Amino acid sequence: MEEFSGILTGVLFFPIIGAIIIFLLDEKAKNEARWIAAFATGASLALGLLVFFTYDVDLAREPHDVVNAQGDTIADPENPEQNLSSIDFQFVDNFVWVEDLGIRYQLGVDGLTAAMVMLTGLASFAGVLISWGIEDRPREFMAMFLLLVAGVYGVFVSTDIFLLLFFYELSIFPMYFLIAIWGWKETREYAAMKLTLYILIGSVVALVGLLVLYFQAGAFFTEHPNLLPATSDGAYSFEFNHLHIAAQAGAFDIPGYLGFDAMTMSRFWFPFIFIGFGVLAGLFPFHNWSPDGHVAAPTAVSMIHAGVLMKLGAYAALRLGVQLTPDGARVHLPWIVFLALINVVYGAFIAFRQRDFKYVIGFSSVSHMGLVSLGFATMNITGMTGAGLQMFSHGVMTALFFATVGMVYDRSHTRDLPSLGGFITKMPMVGVAFILGGLVSMGMPPLSGFVAEFPILIGLWRGIPEEIWSNPDWATALTEGGAEYYRYIVLIAVLGIILTAAYVLRVTGQAFFGDFNEERYPEVSENPLRIQDRLAIIILCVWLVVLGIYPPIMSDKIESAVEPVVALLTNF
Repeated sequence: MEEFSGILTGVLFFPIIGAIIIFLLDEKAKNEARWIAAFATGASLALGLLVFFTYDVDLAREPHDVVNAQGDTIADPENPEQNLSSIDFQFVDNFVWVEDLGIRYQLGVDGLTAAMVMLTGLASFAGVLISWGIEDRPREFMAMFLLLVAGVYGVFVSTDIFLLLFFYELSIFPMYFLIAIWGWKETREYAAMKLTLYILIGSVVALVGLLVLYFQAGAFFTEHPNLLPATSDGAYSFEFNHLHIAAQAGAFDIPGYLGFDAMTMSRFWFPFIFIGFGVLAGLFPFHNWSPDGHVAAPTAVSMIHAGVLMKLGAYAALRLGVQLTPDGARVHLPWIVFLALINVVYGAFIAFRQRDFKYVIGFSSVSHMGLVSLGFATMNITGMTGAGLQMFSHGVMTALFFATVGMVYDRSHTRDLPSLGGFITKMPMVGVAFILGGLVSMGMPPLSGFVAEFPILIGLWRGIPEEIWSNPDWATALTEGGAEYYRYIVLIAVLGIILTAAYVLRVTGQAFFGDFNEERYPEVSENPLRIQDRLAIIILCVWLVVLGIYPPIMSDKIESAVEPVVALLTNF
């Protein structure tokens, strides 16, 4: 069954085609490379906005029963009165890629993906604008940057698991070259290698787990052919919905795995998949690559790195970990929540102790991504919706942070906070933008940080859904009081928010207020902001305000995407 809307293919291939054209340009064609990169990312952003604003939430919430090749509706083998359902992705492009291996070129979005596609478009277009002044091989820089952006887009829109993993790995290699060649000379080679090794090792571990699930699902459908959906020409493939249906039917939850009565395949492999992808999301204790990568990367790459790439890891952990192995998620998320809590508090404390402007933002990202994992661990709709909102809000906020820090550094040539001061008098737009980002980071209403963090904390306070912790089959050490200890997690997590306010106020005061040293920083007055810089700041700031004032513009879409995940988690 082949479909082709073309919109998501356009989102994905504009950067790829732009990169190819730029590589074919003459080395002296610097301006042409910049304009092609701006057009490619701008076109993908425009299509991403179209996808986001035309995504049909009501259609997504309609029940989507699954039909097999015989035309019969597929029911849950354990509960014949309950039909299995598929995820109804929208804007679908779907046709065979490698038929013998069951690999399809299959793209689609749900509500969460639509938000992530728009986030990628905002950060990448703003990144190109911020990079307009790069003179060191801008042709190669823009081409590699576009390949990085294409890899990120590919992960978000792929609904074939093989294709998703293909783009996941593709996004890593341009990042290596962008940091190693154009990054900060002091640490760029070390940071690039460290980043690549951490993420590759994590992705390989997750890949092994996914392959185990894939072959198990294939064996399951061979034994129960009436449960194989009639989609994709009726043949078993890497299609996400095939594994999603297998998960609903209990293919990964058969007890006795590896000879242990209480062990299932889902319970054994969940931590490998979730934490493997969680490495890219900066999950403690595998976060150490992230601040070094942020600091060493050029400004635009830091914007994509912290703003989007870390969300890519969180997205894959949710989509391929929690959603495909819900039984494992129920068992392991209640202890993984402690790792996320360390992210929040430890990351904020280390950010408070930094004097390097970029390291502050780098550890801030580690802290805020911990809130995303806390939202996942709630296993309820409120917390998971907040996690999705936090992914978008933090993505825009941290892209804005790195953009403003880069503008200060380009003119002062230092990131040492005690050496700065008074920059808001010379760069008022940059100062105001940084303050806005700081208020978002602190969770101040009515900005996007508040509408993202508040549902996460509320979800934690409500605790694990009663259907989970009160079920006698839930094989964990937690009893009926298991939902209650999440409230202590909330109280400790609030320390991270307090520390965030402390370091944001400290950094803002040191960098932007006080006396400005005209003799030490003459380039600040001589090198005013370009129109491209101003446009990038406006593009990012607008969304931080819009989402804070009117959360339903995004929250309804994200909620429709996490509802099937919560349904799986609460369905025994």
